[in-house]
Amino acid sequence: MILVMDVGNSNIKIGIFEGDKLLNSWRMKTDLAQTADEYGICVVEMLRHCGLDPAGMEGCIMASVIPSLNYTLEHMLEFYLGKKPLVAGPGIKTGINIKYENPKEVGADRIVNSLAAWRLYGGPCIVIDFGTATTFNVLSGSGEFLGGVICPGIKLSTEALTSRTAKLPKIELTKPASVVGRTTVANMQSGIIYGFVGMVDYIVKKIKAETGFSEAKVIATGGFSELIAAEAGIIDRTDKTLTLTGLRLLYELNREAH
Repeated sequence: MILVMDVGNSNIKIGIFEGDKLLNSWRMKTDLAQTADEYGICVVEMLRHCGLDPAGMEGCIMASVIPSLNYTLEHMLEFYLGKKPLVAGPGIKTGINIKYENPKEVGADRIVNSLAAWRLYGGPCIVIDFGTATTFNVLSGSGEFLGGVICPGIKLSTEALTSRTAKLPKIELTKPASVVGRTTVANMQSGIIYGFVGMVDYIVKKIKAETGFSEAKVIATGGFSELIAAEAGIIDRTDKTLTLTGLRLLYELNREAH
């Protein structure tokens, strides 16, 4: 078994794989104030709750967009699982050719998602991750990471809307009954949901026109992927475990070197 960990701005997602089978997964809130011991106890208890032995891990790998948290989590994995983790970043074999002006600028989560999408679904493809930020990653048919687009995330946009206005309430992010709402909450839900649907449709069409990848598969992942995909006809498939699968693939590519 291997443990994979995706450290995001809002959540830490963890998966346990036996070969290519995802046995279990869960998420924790990202908290910069948490200690290695606090994270470690949580991970160990979750493993035991799932009937898994913390001592039975062959190895582990993590991808993080929060460098200041890396040492804490690396130390936690070494102490509580007895395994020094592989860390997705410069120097690690990615399996794809990154055509960025400065490859070190590309977030590890974007590379992991791109690797998984290309290996699972082929290319060319466009990978959309609905996380704290909404990212669009573009891959050629031969697996080249060509670049992409970064936009504010759905939850982030909603929080900005409610925190910077005096009378707009916090809302549940669900699809409203109609585009034209008759309450303030319905108005806001319509603006957020259909606003992001329109953004996705437009950006994907622009990417396809600019790259010439008219038949590119569009893969969506992240917490709000299914909500948007239900309305955005341009999305071909949602895969909420794409990042975890990408981490498993990355571990397999670098197992011997580690």
